[in-house]
Amino acid sequence: MTGRPWRAGGRGLLVAVKATPRANRTEATGIESDAHGRPVLRLRVKAPPVDGAANTAILRWFSDTLGVSKSSVTIASGETARIKQVEVAGDAGALAGKLEALLGSIGAP
Repeated sequence: MTGRPWRAGGRGLLVAVKATPRANRTEATGIESDAHGRPVLRLRVKAPPVDGAANTAILRWFSDTLGVSKSSVTIASGETARIKQVEVAGDAGALAGKLEALLGSIGAP
C-alpha cells in the first residue's frame, strides 16, 4: 500500500480513521486500506460506540497524541460510521510529522 491516510486541508490536517470500538485500550495499530483501496489509520478505541463515547475517545486520543487542545480536534465526517475523517487544526506539516513518528514507533508501514 502506498500513501498516508492524512492530507493537509481545512484548518490543518485531515486524517482518515478506521475505528474499532470496545478494544482493551485506545491505540493506533497501523495503516490499512479501506474497501476502495484508500489508506486509513487503524485506531482501536476502548470506549463502546454508544452515545458518542467512541468518538469522544478518538478526539481525546488525537489531542493527547499530537499535543493539541481538545477544541482543535473535530470529526469532519463519518460521525456514526466506522471510517471517519478527523480534522486537527494546526500546522499540517508538524502534525503529519508527529503521526509519522508514531507509526515508526509502532513499526507500521
